[in-house]
Amino acid sequence: MILIDTVYQKVLALANKEQRGYITPQDFNLFADQAQMEIFEQYFYDLNQLLKTNNNSDEYANVRDNIQEKITIFEQNSSTTGNTIDPDAVYRLGTISTQYLNYFVEVEEVQQGDLTYILQGSLTKPTDKKPIYVRKGKMITIYPTPPGDFYYNYIRRPEKPNWTYVVINNQALFDANSTTLDFELHASEENQLVNKILRLAGVSNKQPDIMQAGQGMDMATVQQQLKI
Repeated sequence: MILIDTVYQKVLALANKEQRGYITPQDFNLFADQAQMEIFEQYFYDLNQLLKTNNNSDEYANVRDNIQEKITIFEQNSSTTGNTIDPDAVYRLGTISTQYLNYFVEVEEVQQGDLTYILQGSLTKPTDKKPIYVRKGKMITIYPTPPGDFYYNYIRRPEKPNWTYVVINNQALFDANSTTLDFELHASEENQLVNKILRLAGVSNKQPDIMQAGQGMDMATVQQQLKI
């Protein structure tokens, strides 16, 4: 977890250096969510690229371990009845399993275009022992409907950060109330968050100096992390 007020104060200090401008709390919250999601989505891209290298050296393994550690924060396990999964809760789906007799079986994914053929085929028709599921948009449906609960793991989306405040003497002051939400990213991402928010603020306010400063610090932070 990264304290949102710490990030906001750093962003303000850097943006206000040499009186370059002020970032409102409303704008900060928008930029904060976008910056967090950029970092979060980059994990999966980076991990996918590393897995494609087929390189088992300690250097690459260490980077993969670092990324996987950051993703683990958002891993969830759940169970439900019926045969559908709430798409709003799932950012990336892992394994689905159902119970057959006294053991669990993994539910196999098939393509929507093949579903009719599979359901009608005497040899391909899914059973409780060999269930299947399809994706249609964000909806996930299992065939046949499991006789009991089914289980799945997934990656959830980070909660939207929210810097809450009260206005005193025309100045917004941090209010650490129940609606404040800190960043959920790994603590090592604090500098990258600050840099990305600065870049977004520079683009929004049409201030190239702030944008370029954020971009430069962002690139330096990423390069440093890849060396860890």
